[in-house]
Amino acid sequence: MRAIYLVIALFGMPALAMAEAENDPFEGWNRAMFSFNQKADKYVLKPVAEGYQAVTPAPVRKGVSNFFNNLGEPITAANSVLQAKPGKAARSLTRFVFNTTFGLFGIFDVAGAMGIERENEDLGQTLAYWGVGSGPYLVLPVLGPSNLRDLGGRFGDRPLNPISWQDEVGTTEMLISDGIQTRAQLLGMEPKSVGDPYVLMRSAYEQRRRYQINDGIVVDLFLDDPF
Repeated sequence: MRAIYLVIALFGMPALAMAEAENDPFEGWNRAMFSFNQKADKYVLKPVAEGYQAVTPAPVRKGVSNFFNNLGEPITAANSVLQAKPGKAARSLTRFVFNTTFGLFGIFDVAGAMGIERENEDLGQTLAYWGVGSGPYLVLPVLGPSNLRDLGGRFGDRPLNPISWQDEVGTTEMLISDGIQTRAQLLGMEPKSVGDPYVLMRSAYEQRRRYQINDGIVVDLFLDDPF
């Protein structure tokens, strides 16, 4: 569910979806899971996130967000190495060391205050970097939009995330906490439905992943001159 609202928040305008539709052979399943996720959010996730926001002061919520962001730094560092991006790897490793030590396990973004900005790389992006195709579009229960390549990347990245180093109970508790705080960050950012919300979500996810894979470089496919 985290990915579902994140991509909508980043890409709120509808886009041409012809190419995405051709890459959606499991549309029946995907639409069913999309509907399930919407209901789960409406009746469970959003109310819980609203309660969390109501009883938790903003500085505490910020610290929780920083803590979970810090746990993702080893994933970014490792995948930056695999993508031959040593600068990104060094920045992510530096952030992890500084924030874990001086930032009290990442609660405070000490590295960010020093001007070391957070990077974002994952195994799905790494596979794309090495030419692996995205595969068919998938909507996962609770987790939201993905594709075959990114689903494999989730499993490959998991051993690098300190959350997975806990026992099963601890891992589940931390994942739930991460999901709640992330959903709370997105309260009030949900756009009103325009056209087919499923198509909007699919297009938004594909655009966001292309943006991440290309390190923020956007090429207008309708122009011969990218400038």
